Amino acid sequence: MKLFAKNPGKVLTHKQIMREIWGPGMESETNYLRVYIAAIRKKIESDPSRPKILVTEPAVGYRLVVD
Repeated sequence: MKLFAKNPGKVLTHKQIMREIWGPGMESETNYLRVYIAAIRKKIESDPSRPKILVTEPAVGYRLVVD
C-alpha cells in the first residue's frame, strides 16, 4: 500500500510493482502479486469482488483511486 500511497491515481505496472516490492529478480512472477492484491482488497474494499479503491488496469497493472 505504501507504493500506491506514494503514487495516488497513477497506474503502476505489474513489473514496476514487483521490482519495487520484491526486487528485479521477481518481475515475471505476477501470480504472487494477484494473491497480495486480493488480500489487500479484502482489508480495504467494502466489496472486494468489485473494487473501487484499488482497481485493476487490464493487462497493465493497478491504480489507487483517490477522490
